[in-house]
Amino acid sequence: MASGSRRKRVVPGLLNKIEGFSDDINEALIIPHEDAVVTASDDKTLRVWLLRESGEYWPSILQTLSSAVSALSYNGETRRLFVGLGSGAITEFQLSEDFNRISLRRNYNSHLNRVTQMTFSLEHEWLLSVGRDKTFQWYSSDTGHRIAGHHADAWCMAVQFDAESQHAFVGDYSGAIHVIKLDKRSLTIVTSLKGHSGSVRTLTWDSERRLLFSGSFDQTIIVWDIGSQKGTAFELNGHMSAVCGLSYSQHTRKLLSSGHDQKLIVWDMEVTRTETPSWKESDICEMCKETFFWNVKEMWNRKQVHLNRQHHCRQCGRAVCDACSKNSSPLPKLGFEFPVRVCNDCHEKLTDDDQKSTTMFFDMKHEVTSIYFDPTKGHLLTIGSDRVVKVWDVKTVMKE
Repeated sequence: MASGSRRKRVVPGLLNKIEGFSDDINEALIIPHEDAVVTASDDKTLRVWLLRESGEYWPSILQTLSSAVSALSYNGETRRLFVGLGSGAITEFQLSEDFNRISLRRNYNSHLNRVTQMTFSLEHEWLLSVGRDKTFQWYSSDTGHRIAGHHADAWCMAVQFDAESQHAFVGDYSGAIHVIKLDKRSLTIVTSLKGHSGSVRTLTWDSERRLLFSGSFDQTIIVWDIGSQKGTAFELNGHMSAVCGLSYSQHTRKLLSSGHDQKLIVWDMEVTRTETPSWKESDICEMCKETFFWNVKEMWNRKQVHLNRQHHCRQCGRAVCDACSKNSSPLPKLGFEFPVRVCNDCHEKLTDDDQKSTTMFFDMKHEVTSIYFDPTKGHLLTIGSDRVVKVWDVKTVMKE
């Protein structure tokens, strides 16, 4: 095919930058169907930014609060905005129809330390929040009263809620995810999901297929198949640093992820993936049968000395020595987007299709601390450690 007729690679289009913060930005969101962005910052400001005729975003509301603004949750139908603070307090505001005014609705007696995330269910009139006081809190947004709560062993970092089944998912700093059933005025701890070796930084939920996605400081994403009730989970490995932002598009079945490596990864969740195999443990290489260096007794019996280290094939999970696992390859169907160690046997069997990637990688050009995707316009916010919010058009990317 002639080079002039080749299909151009789609990329996110940078629409705008929102700047002017004197401290870190903790969260930002897009008001659905509007050219409006809400930001929360450690500089104690809550701001609503509107896109002006000049093509730039300017604040229509700038509210200075008593402490750092650490978390946001917004409901577009009612224009209710929930604001979490570094002090642990939560305040509910009402936005005007033109988004130029804000009024206080109520205060919630909430956390004893920084609020890290909140989610609001209009269907149940419930507000759920988590914080650095190691608690999950459940409130009635009708009355403002606390219904119940749960105390974890570590900072609670992220929360998601499935309105249909009334299950909350709480990710904490130890790497655990607590599954909590909410029932009228009581809660039950169903289980704890353990798979991450670092803190859980972000969660997102696929309500249709009942899949929970968790992103962690350990650089991995885990997809938990909650709906099957079989304990199935598989990893997505594509980031080279902490994963801090996840967002799922129900319509296109695409998962967006970003983090400290400055990359945006678009994962096609229509692709069939499988669980990574469990690593087998052995005192000898399962291919050549040579002993590993700690198996002194066997080396003595054989009258041989080896300094073989144990490695594992990511394709089959077997314990192998270095000589029997010299090759590396991406394994996208197992969630490995970059080359990983495979044993010689598995490497010989790999096909081009086995190594073909179905994900897209993009450079966001700043270290991302969180993201927000608006499906109504196909716009994405990346919030950076550089105290800049970038507004991207990802419509074409999501259609690929």
